[in-house]
Amino acid sequence: MTAAVVKLTANDVEIATRAAENFTRIYYKAYDSNNRLNDLPQFYRQSSSLVWNGKPFQGATGIRELLEKMPVTKHDIQSFDCHPIPGTSPPSLLVSVSGSVTHGQGPSGNPAHTAPRTPEGHPRVFHQTFMLVPDSNTPATKPGELAKYYVSADAIRFVG
Repeated sequence: MTAAVVKLTANDVEIATRAAENFTRIYYKAYDSNNRLNDLPQFYRQSSSLVWNGKPFQGATGIRELLEKMPVTKHDIQSFDCHPIPGTSPPSLLVSVSGSVTHGQGPSGNPAHTAPRTPEGHPRVFHQTFMLVPDSNTPATKPGELAKYYVSADAIRFVG
């Protein structure tokens, strides 16, 4: 049996690029906000998975547990790329994001006894990859609005 070939269209690529740009902006704004414990888990479902530097977390509850132990953050996004995955309309999206993140208040916010080479408070380069899936339970609410997506899988690694 031969699988049907699903070709991506220029419209698929345009939708993917716009969706990824919007997602990246909104996601990291939520991540760095004072309300992140409530906002960030809304990007995930209970079936979602996150691997944070090799440590697995499951669903929105797992994301919340991770965030509860994490100091405040400030992300500086350097680049992102998006690849639509054929097979659904709108397509699922593979989104790769690179940048740096500072955990805590920055070097000046660390206690005086903090070792100078500790990663806390210093920017760290990261790479994060998301698999975004169209959310059929949350339809577009306005004409021309992009599909709603949720994070099905998420993997983040510090690079340096």
